[in-house]
Amino acid sequence: MDHLTRLEEMLDRANASIKAGNYEQAENTLEEMIKIDPNFGKTYNHLGFLYETKFKEYEKGETLYKLCLEKSPMYPAIYYNYAVLLSTLGKWDELKTLLDRAITIPGVSKSTIYNEYAIMYEQQGNLDEAIAHYQKTGMHTLDQATLDRAKSSIARCKSKKDLF
Repeated sequence: MDHLTRLEEMLDRANASIKAGNYEQAENTLEEMIKIDPNFGKTYNHLGFLYETKFKEYEKGETLYKLCLEKSPMYPAIYYNYAVLLSTLGKWDELKTLLDRAITIPGVSKSTIYNEYAIMYEQQGNLDEAIAHYQKTGMHTLDQATLDRAKSSIARCKSKKDLF
């Protein structure tokens, strides 16, 4: 078995551990992967996800996401995960920069990225930009549930506009 195949299998094991709620086991597997190959960027994304979502250690999660971006800038999952963290932390300038980069990465869902822009603008109170980006979300999806969410998000933003 070659080096990358071994790492991908270990990553699959770590994912299975996360899904099963065995976070410590997942963390141990991911830490072992870093020892084997500190340049395998996907590891940092998954470890960052653990720290952000399961351990609620946002600063550590952000550091790990940045390492993933540095080592594997073409890995689509990092853009989704890191965007959610930056949104949670209200780091709007950094989020905008990340989304501007993400929209150019092959394999990244444009619909998902436009939705993240829309959420960012809505949270900032820029409802016209939010609506425009929810419209882009809808235009770039083939998934009915995503389209329905975009429509309801547009309706929510319009309702907010009516308040002022």
